[in-house]
Amino acid sequence: MQIEVLPLAPEQMKQKVADETQLGFGRLFTDRMLLVEWTADKGWHNARIKPYEPFMLDPATTVLHYAQEIFEGLKAYKWDDGRIALFRPEMNARRFNQSASRMCMPEVPEELFLDGIDKLVELEKDWIPSAPGTAMYIRPAMIAVDPYLGVKPGDHYYFFVILSPVGAYYAAGFNPVSILVEDKYVRSVAGGTGDAKTGGNYASSLKAGLEAKKKGFDQVLWLDGKERRYIEEVGAMNMFFAYGNHIVTAPLTGSILSGITRESVLRLAIELGCTVEERLIDVDELFADLRNGKVTEAFGSGTAAVVTPVGTLGYKDEALQVGDGGVGAITQKLYDALTGIQTGKLDDRYGWIRIVDAA
Repeated sequence: MQIEVLPLAPEQMKQKVADETQLGFGRLFTDRMLLVEWTADKGWHNARIKPYEPFMLDPATTVLHYAQEIFEGLKAYKWDDGRIALFRPEMNARRFNQSASRMCMPEVPEELFLDGIDKLVELEKDWIPSAPGTAMYIRPAMIAVDPYLGVKPGDHYYFFVILSPVGAYYAAGFNPVSILVEDKYVRSVAGGTGDAKTGGNYASSLKAGLEAKKKGFDQVLWLDGKERRYIEEVGAMNMFFAYGNHIVTAPLTGSILSGITRESVLRLAIELGCTVEERLIDVDELFADLRNGKVTEAFGSGTAAVVTPVGTLGYKDEALQVGDGGVGAITQKLYDALTGIQTGKLDDRYGWIRIVDAA
């Protein structure tokens, strides 16, 4: 599909942040966006890159009432030689379409997904920060835009992509965070939408997250929705626990997201000499293993934070330090390996990198 590039007037251009160390996460957006429409009679059409601007939506728009919405998250990195790299965007395209299928939305052709992002990132390459720990966050999304009240799939959709130059997801950067295991609220169950990247999953996590912050924790770790016994994931990360060189993570049982960074971590861990296991993790057994020192490290993985060390785990009225409370050796190695590949400091032996613009 031909993607039209609409003109950008000088007055529509925004001022860039001078100090890249102060970017934060998700607060600043670039000058342009990608927008493609789908209708039942035409399919995908009218692909254009246009100035970044608000949508004009009817108050009856379907997404506002029935939450037909999905999104993805990936990053573009500016390498030292000037090239721009994306990390495993093909997997984002496939997961996006898995989410679309679950939410009864049209699938986006993978070529359109990837080419649209390539072209948008290339046009906005001057926005990509280069300070250590920074990147360009890419947010593809789709919403139903029919002005119609009635519970049924829409007949008109917007697929769009916006860009945001970002720093670290957590304010503390690559430092241990504290996680509270949630034993009251449930985010998702197998058969629901937990394995789709849709906004409702995140909205349902907000109350527990706010209550955890009041108790001094950074994030919530969810238990399964049926028995409230087995460890699942953190809102923005899949979770891993290291027993020495043996790494354990929850299996993909249909209620948690199939993380792209998760899959990358599992592959890299084996390369680093670890053994990996996907199994149900009983929360009581996990905390017993924390008390007796069997669990030596805990960390999360996700696009936004890459790899995040966990220094404290809380459950009910107990808070336990993980290992020595610092960044574990395996966590550090995995972080260095992943970020090294993403930023071009290490060779990509896996074919994970897609080059957008060769300088």
